[in-house]
Amino acid sequence: MTFEEFILEARDMGASDIYLTVGAPTVVRVNGELQNFKELSDVVVNRTILSILTAEQEQLLTTGNDIDFSFELESGVRQRVNVFRQSGKLACCIRLLNDKIPSLEDLKMPPILTELASKKRGLILVTGPTGSGKSTTLSSIVDYINKHRACHIITIEDPIEYRYTQAKATIHQREVGKDVATFSDALRSALREDPDVILVGEMRDYETISLAMTAAETGHLVLGTLHTSSAVQTIDRIIDACPPHAQEQARAQLANMFQGVVSQTLVPTADRKGRVAALEILIGTDAVKSQIRSNKIPQMESSMQSGARQGMCTLHDHLLRLYNRGVIASDVALEYAPNRTEMEKALANTVSGF
Repeated sequence: MTFEEFILEARDMGASDIYLTVGAPTVVRVNGELQNFKELSDVVVNRTILSILTAEQEQLLTTGNDIDFSFELESGVRQRVNVFRQSGKLACCIRLLNDKIPSLEDLKMPPILTELASKKRGLILVTGPTGSGKSTTLSSIVDYINKHRACHIITIEDPIEYRYTQAKATIHQREVGKDVATFSDALRSALREDPDVILVGEMRDYETISLAMTAAETGHLVLGTLHTSSAVQTIDRIIDACPPHAQEQARAQLANMFQGVVSQTLVPTADRKGRVAALEILIGTDAVKSQIRSNKIPQMESSMQSGARQGMCTLHDHLLRLYNRGVIASDVALEYAPNRTEMEKALANTVSGF
């Protein structure tokens, strides 16, 4: 079996990830659950991992570096890879990316995401834990802009995951470590490259966050990701990333250009044959911007609960909505609810007809 056939077989199973480890079984993740895949000898696993590395990457690996990159099969499908050592042995995780960028409709996203994608300036964040589909949602937003607006889009990614087919937009995709040294270097350069839209693959540190906010404040639409588990936590994380003396200014900056946060996690569907995004959405209304400016972050939960007309929702409300539509089962709603007791009451009221 060739490596391409190996990847394609995992794709046929509906796998999202493959885990190759010398000295351990090869497993795949299907609909969020791990299962055994192939019985491969340690020699084959070792050789397979090394076969997808360049000589330069292999040298970096021997000096203690983890390797992040993406690669494309002859069939055109792309994979994102992280190669590392554990217990002195080689291992890698291969993320199997979609062979085409799904639309926001394909992802069953609410209309508010289309409205956010239509903004001309400001900051939009898509957040969630690793493996929650952030990159796919962001790519769908970028592709929506590509198909509906004649503009210049610059993406800064590590690594590049999806290749865009230019429609109305002109798109330049820059890969950190290959085309540019760091996210912050790429952002500085982007401001001199006349972009309308900037995608920042990950806002990891204060310098990147500060540059992204400056770009949004100066008339660009900036899209970015953070590894946070809720919309409110995202606002806290941005402010906390700034030095204490800069936090008041950061709150004022963020309040001026904040458009919205979409925090998502993937949960199993009722038939257990797939997963769907459970969302928490915070929109930059005047009330929310005032809360950011005056550091009243805890009040945002109430704003989301009462902001349905503006497209906002809490994770609790969206899980309940998915349950009422028959998309997810009650045990899933309970498992992923931020407050299990409140969800139990809500489900009981639903069953009772209230």
